[in-house]
Amino acid sequence: MEKIIAIYCRTSTSLQENGLQSQRRALIEYCKSRGHKNYVVYEDFGISGAIKSRPALNEMMDRVDKGEVDIVIVYSFSRFARSMKHLLEALDVFKEKGTEFISISENIDTTSAVGSLIFRILASLSEFERQLISERVKNGMINAKAKGKQIGRRKERPTDSILELRRKGFTYKQISKLLNVSEGTVCNAVRDGLLKNKNKKP
Repeated sequence: MEKIIAIYCRTSTSLQENGLQSQRRALIEYCKSRGHKNYVVYEDFGISGAIKSRPALNEMMDRVDKGEVDIVIVYSFSRFARSMKHLLEALDVFKEKGTEFISISENIDTTSAVGSLIFRILASLSEFERQLISERVKNGMINAKAKGKQIGRRKERPTDSILELRRKGFTYKQISKLLNVSEGTVCNAVRDGLLKNKNKKP
């Protein structure tokens, strides 16, 4: 079966239309040179890399999450991710879904042996960061318990901790295990947190 390719391009200002065309052309040529014909181009035009919500990127990542993409190809890390943290989180998703990742500027290709090694190193850095965060949270809970504070399942949701961990990229299941609460509790806390933030807006 022919692999499904997702091509992602982005420019930060509306004045960089030529830059977008250059990225698209380079990425399509890359696909053709490797015999990839089944590709879809996702473009965010005039959107800063610092902005979390990017329509085309979000659409592409939704397809990745559904297992509908075999390979993601980008022009460069800076055109794709808004930060190293964002890049590592995306690499985690690709690894989980079995999606290969290629950045032509950095010459990273996880379909090759060297690229796969670099991919694993980057993924390990992400896991290391999560372990550090987890360790800090656990140490905080131990200290709280030593001071006589209630630890474990409780009537009141640890909403702040749930939202903080969610912002750091932890999954519902990971948060549930870490804070010893049900996944339903985590889901409700995230939902309520989003509603609260929405209501704060003028």
